[in-house]
Amino acid sequence: MKPPRKVFKTTLLFLLLSHSLASVPYESQPGASSSHGQNCVGCVVVISLIEQLAEVHNSSVQVAMERLCSYLPEKLFLKPSCYFLVQTFGSDIIKLLGEAMKADVVCYALEFCKQDAVQSQCHLYSLPQEAWKSSLEKARQVLRKSSTMKYSRSGHNICSLPFFTKICQKIELSMKKAVPFKDGDSDKYSVFPTLRGYHWRGRDCNDKDKTVYPGRRPDNWDIHQDSNCNGIWGIDPKDGIPYEKKFCEGSQPKGIILLGDSAGAHFHIPPEWLTASQMSVKSFSNLPSALTDELNWPQLSGVTGFLDSTSGLSRNQALDHPAIVIYAMIGNDVCNGRADTIPGMTTPEQMYANVMQTLKHLNSHLPNGSHVILYGLPDGTFLWDSLHNRYHPLGQLNKDVTYAQFFSFLSCLQVSPCNGWMSSNKTLRALTSERAEQLSNILKKIATTKTFANFDLFYMDFAFHEIIEDWQKRGGQPWQLIEPVDGFHPNEVASLLLANRVWKKIQLQWPHVLGKENPFNSQIEEVFGDQGGH
Repeated sequence: MKPPRKVFKTTLLFLLLSHSLASVPYESQPGASSSHGQNCVGCVVVISLIEQLAEVHNSSVQVAMERLCSYLPEKLFLKPSCYFLVQTFGSDIIKLLGEAMKADVVCYALEFCKQDAVQSQCHLYSLPQEAWKSSLEKARQVLRKSSTMKYSRSGHNICSLPFFTKICQKIELSMKKAVPFKDGDSDKYSVFPTLRGYHWRGRDCNDKDKTVYPGRRPDNWDIHQDSNCNGIWGIDPKDGIPYEKKFCEGSQPKGIILLGDSAGAHFHIPPEWLTASQMSVKSFSNLPSALTDELNWPQLSGVTGFLDSTSGLSRNQALDHPAIVIYAMIGNDVCNGRADTIPGMTTPEQMYANVMQTLKHLNSHLPNGSHVILYGLPDGTFLWDSLHNRYHPLGQLNKDVTYAQFFSFLSCLQVSPCNGWMSSNKTLRALTSERAEQLSNILKKIATTKTFANFDLFYMDFAFHEIIEDWQKRGGQPWQLIEPVDGFHPNEVASLLLANRVWKKIQLQWPHVLGKENPFNSQIEEVFGDQGGH
């Protein structure tokens, strides 16, 4: 589940958003096929939403397109990008939908979907083979007669359109950096929330001084300034003792670091973005922030979240506090979008080598007294079992798209988040879980046999079945724990339950990892208040 850089090649409207459905957090088949697949999914989602908006509001397709654009914020050029697309493609979309064409037929006709040897039969909506062929030929005939063509219909890529080229290039460049986009003093911490800012790392409290950042040991007890960004500094006028010394000495402060994937970063696409009956201006108010966080919400995740319901390691062994590191590559090693998915999975031998390399790197960077927890891989067979016969958000209005169809569409395009688990092939699902178990055993073996100078090492199972059982005891259903749009990630409820389980286990089995609660917490809040987290 790798960072969703490809999604930012299309900053427009929902093509940006819907690329995420296909490839954002995951590794799919490299090359042109993957790019075509992302374009295809994006187009099909957008056309489906236009059609559904027209139906929900009993309006024309033209009005539906304008309505969609009106919902989008001005930020990131989202609204003007939308209107540009309507101006460019709108006339042909109106003609094709006017002929009762399905969204995937429209997208093949417009050539956002490519009909080649790999993807010749990929379609989301059910149609008999002969009906599919005749519909596509009819759609092409409609476009051949079009007198409003303002664009080349050869291998569409949104970023190839003049309006978007420079925007796409700038965003792609910024997303390749693993450090904050805005970082005045280059200390790898930022006062800006997104673009790998403080949603991802601690919040810098002085972006003009590189010796000031979250997690460092206080400088001279922070008499003159807050050097570690915990909000505590100065001297108590009552007794002349520095507040940092009075409140924090001996409290064993630690940082929290997650080395993980998009599941740990809480990848989330709000379902109202893809549900025509729920769309409004308010629905998309957080769209710019979400996009610049790569459709992850780390500020709300189960490990690093600091708001109510990371990339790279920045740690100085001499100056910083110890850290609790959770290594949780939940899906990367077994999930890919390849047609032949098993050869693309990490082998046990590769897993051992990769993890040992990471641990040696951590040992050279973490302050002494740190802790590392290796988190096992889940058994993802519950995904298909829980979702396959339910309706995807795109199919809820007309009861015409199940998760089985959605998974099959992504798989056909070779952009599935996890071809092994999101498959109708029961044997393949079992083989994927078998590999996940093998890799978890490697992590367990490393945790029980290897030692390091600067941290102790633990292993914890990713026992999602226990989370499901607990949720069912409360009257819930397993599908309610899965992100509804991508059908893969654990949602916020699941993240909350997982976090509760993780920290309880640490508290019960390895209490020294957390240390004792600071007895001065109430006094700290009384003097310095709640500063919103750093």
